[in-house]
Amino acid sequence: MKEQKILHKLYEELVKLQKEIISSNLKLLVILEGRDAAGKDGTIKRITKHLSPRETKIVALGKPSDRQSLEWYFQRYVVHLPISGEFAIFNRSWYNRSGVEKVMGFCTDEEYKTFFTQVGLFEEMLANAGFIVLKYYLDISKKEQQARLLDRKKNPLKQWKISPIDDQAQHYWKEYSDARDKMLSKTNFKHSPWFIVKADDKSKTHIALITHLLSELQYQNKDKKLLSNDYGEVFPASGKNIADKLY
Repeated sequence: MKEQKILHKLYEELVKLQKEIISSNLKLLVILEGRDAAGKDGTIKRITKHLSPRETKIVALGKPSDRQSLEWYFQRYVVHLPISGEFAIFNRSWYNRSGVEKVMGFCTDEEYKTFFTQVGLFEEMLANAGFIVLKYYLDISKKEQQARLLDRKKNPLKQWKISPIDDQAQHYWKEYSDARDKMLSKTNFKHSPWFIVKADDKSKTHIALITHLLSELQYQNKDKKLLSNDYGEVFPASGKNIADKLY
């Protein structure tokens, strides 16, 4: 089956899922993390392409304000959590603290340590409150990241994606890798698991991630045959996979 045809079938499944979310008053939260230029924006566009904008929320927060920097760290994220009957996708999340903030020195060592103390309790509270939480880390090679960052600078339609952090992504490649590995290993909770996504091939990434997302959830009239395909791009964040599957 050609990729576009598979995607169309997956879009139909996503609509079925949304109907279930609405009718059953589910609160679905999907978190997308990954290196700069890993394809989070494009993946979100594919997931939400045919979903109702009223019951679908995309959250992509910018730099915290002066007031927000004085709040409890998780506070500004709480107001964006999905309500009953809603599907929310976070394009980056509270895991900024264990990634870019740590690597770029935007948080103190104490704030970094406190994050790991609190995040498990926070996500356990979400699970106990009925939230369904799935976390995906999109991983790309250093060569692919370089190509995509150069494309951003050349393509006038992608100028909005450019940020000062982009220029540091390649320079701090190892530091980001180390921070990623620690984040995944310490926060892969049973109630909010991490999944690693190989993201060098955008088309394969979209199909594999959406297929996996749908296969993890229960909804009416599910096409189990369609979702039984293992595209070899998504893996649970086990210790072995963190060591063997990541760039």
